[in-house]
Amino acid sequence: MTDPARYRDPRGASPFGYGVHHVQLAIRPAGEAAARAFYVGVLGMTEIEKPPELAKRGGLWLRTDALELHLGTDPGHVPSAKAHPGILVTDLDALAARLEAAGHRVDWDTAFIGCRRFHTRDPFGNRLEFLTPQAE
Repeated sequence: MTDPARYRDPRGASPFGYGVHHVQLAIRPAGEAAARAFYVGVLGMTEIEKPPELAKRGGLWLRTDALELHLGTDPGHVPSAKAHPGILVTDLDALAARLEAAGHRVDWDTAFIGCRRFHTRDPFGNRLEFLTPQAE
């Protein structure tokens, strides 16, 4: 696993102790099956049970390692061209190969100095960035 301490910098410390609990992405209504096929089937995440009151809204929650994603339904969903979560992974090449084998496009990008990364899109057009720090 990538060492999260690598990204801590006392110059950016606050008195509040920020951290990310989850990232929410939008999916089309009734898109849960496509979301499961991609996020569970291809990315290998685990679906977790939503609280009953929130489950009535549709969507699903996913968790793996130190990452939690919430997929919420939105009838007017239009994917962003640029906005995306940046997700740290330990085996970037294996993930890229798995995505490509499942028919998902992988766009490598060398512009982020100090990291190897690529972008892909989920079945709803949401942009996802996967990255790993390069050895120093």
